[in-house]
Amino acid sequence: MADVAARAGVSAKTVSNVLSGYPYIRPSTRERVLAAVDELGYEINVTARNFRSGRTGVVGLAVPELGQPYFGELADEILAAARARDLQVVVSPTGFTREGELAALREPRRRLVDGLLFSPAALVQDDAGLLEDLGYPLVLLGEQMFSDKVDHVTMRNVEGARAATDLLLDAGRRSIAVIGMLHAPTAGSATLRFRGYTEALAARGLAVDERLLGWADDGWHRGNGARAMADVLETGVEVDGVVAFNDALALGAMYELQVRGRAIPRDVAVVGFDDIEDARYSRPALTTVDPGRRDIAEYAVALLDRRLAAAARGEAPGAPVLHVADMRVIERESTPRRS
Repeated sequence: MADVAARAGVSAKTVSNVLSGYPYIRPSTRERVLAAVDELGYEINVTARNFRSGRTGVVGLAVPELGQPYFGELADEILAAARARDLQVVVSPTGFTREGELAALREPRRRLVDGLLFSPAALVQDDAGLLEDLGYPLVLLGEQMFSDKVDHVTMRNVEGARAATDLLLDAGRRSIAVIGMLHAPTAGSATLRFRGYTEALAARGLAVDERLLGWADDGWHRGNGARAMADVLETGVEVDGVVAFNDALALGAMYELQVRGRAIPRDVAVVGFDDIEDARYSRPALTTVDPGRRDIAEYAVALLDRRLAAAARGEAPGAPVLHVADMRVIERESTPRRS
């Protein structure tokens, strides 16, 4: 800035006023300053400028991956909600690893953002202390409850999976496979959605058949859904319904069923979870659980923005918030029509 001031023949304060949009600058002075900026290739140090005001206008978003449709679409919703509040977002995929998630909490570029929206998948309950007193506002997204000292925006995993299973049971299906089981110890989506599945069965007096459990430890992607479906069918168990723990798994399972000559929904009815865009355009169109993704994104961004504004004013943070989005089952062609 001093170099720009010297080139333009003005003070550094005048350069700062021009770059900040201060209105009471003579046009000729403004032109000289902007010409000097162009000649010298000067770039505003946004971090330093905003450090004095207490905010950079940038927030972080750490999610397991963007290749999984749910997280990609969630990121899009968060970006839109942030733009509406004049916030920029830096997205960091953590790779479903503990190392990646810890890095998102402490890496050097953390200093470049005001706060963090964080969707952990590999951290466990013993890590709760790591999320408290970080020195910056944090809003948790997702399933792990961790700590009541941290803001948390989540979904109704148990209720959603139970509603999906009940839909199939109401249609007379009794041999319902579940696709997306994980051996990982974290109490995340798989654990909660399996609980909803088992609760629905138990309410009808049905036991869990181990042959109907489709494991997908390599990730909730289409290919793993197809492989898990194949593994279930190879046991020889009769299958007349499928509850998949996300839509990508459901689409893979539908592919495998159709390759094997099973008609959907006549022979096997299928329900997914997440209501990703692809679910509407599969053949047949996929019945799924909408977990309230837009509500999650908008509420989380608004909550973080509110925390940041309070911090900039020097106010003490209020009590941590737990917000659970509403869910609904969206019935499409992959399940029988209810009369």
